[in-house]
Amino acid sequence: MAILCKPAIAVPEYVITNDETLELARRLHADHPQLELALSLIEHTGVQKRHLIQPIEKVLQHPGFDARSATYEAQTKSRVPAVVRQALVEAELDATQIDMIIYVSCTGFMMPPPTAWLINTMGFRPETRQMPIAQLGCAAGGAAINRAHDFCRAYPECNVLIVACEFCSLCYQPTDLSVGSLLSDGLFGDGIAAAVVRGTGGTGIRLERNGSYIIPNTEDWISYAVRSTGFHFQLDKRVPGTMEPLAPALSAVAEQHQWNASKLDFYIIHAGGPRILDDLSRFLDVPPEAFRFSRATLTEYGNIASAVVLDACARMFDEASALDGQRGLMAGFGPGITAEIALGTWTSDPAASE
Repeated sequence: MAILCKPAIAVPEYVITNDETLELARRLHADHPQLELALSLIEHTGVQKRHLIQPIEKVLQHPGFDARSATYEAQTKSRVPAVVRQALVEAELDATQIDMIIYVSCTGFMMPPPTAWLINTMGFRPETRQMPIAQLGCAAGGAAINRAHDFCRAYPECNVLIVACEFCSLCYQPTDLSVGSLLSDGLFGDGIAAAVVRGTGGTGIRLERNGSYIIPNTEDWISYAVRSTGFHFQLDKRVPGTMEPLAPALSAVAEQHQWNASKLDFYIIHAGGPRILDDLSRFLDVPPEAFRFSRATLTEYGNIASAVVLDACARMFDEASALDGQRGLMAGFGPGITAEIALGTWTSDPAASE
């Protein structure tokens, strides 16, 4: 049975606090007619700080889509390998034992994909399968776990490396001045996560079942407008209310496995914003404390897109409170509006205790 091992996480060295973000918004948008609303929304995100791949002064500049694409590629090649190496250490495997790499990112584009570069530079076998995912946004972290699970069910002796690389600051657009855009400017951060799903052995979350759900006719609620200046993030004001229709979808996947989604031992949820977690707590009828890992990610890093689920998962490993046999639910949410849902049971590798 496939085991999700401890993820490795890295955030870049440049930091902006929420207070600095608010002051920056006041200075840059002093004449904005809805400035006070935007400031209030940013203030209540729960984000204390975010990490950036460049100093904020450089983030605010827009050198052009081609220059940003070059920065994305250079930063990817500079920062991803160390995270991959740590994920392999956590899984007690080396690169030659990986059979597929799933690489998710919605904040930049490379072709050939980064998977090809990793295979050629980090000792992975030429036969390693590649699955780059570029268009599922924040849901891609959950989708990567689920596709790794599917692969390991088809090939039980195989291992899958997941990489989530998100440089959200490269999507900043100085001319996008809607309240939703200003809120996004104060919410998203940069981060990289990687994890291995082992086909056999390992300590972590034994993946039991997965499922997907799309809320009908909401595909324009979270989207990119792709223009000559790059990716322009578009966020509908109805997005924060999506947990009411998504909570039953999470419950339905649990019920298919004869589990009760309201009575599980751990929850790893994409923290798109505080209301997402507050509403899901209410609609699933679970205590707010159940989402402590996701809230910690949001507080310390902001919304790091597809890497959120893996970071929240790593925090559960670090807490070291899970017991063998405890059951949990993981979910990523993103454009579509899409939910990627997984069920898992905590398990310890018997060999580790010998």
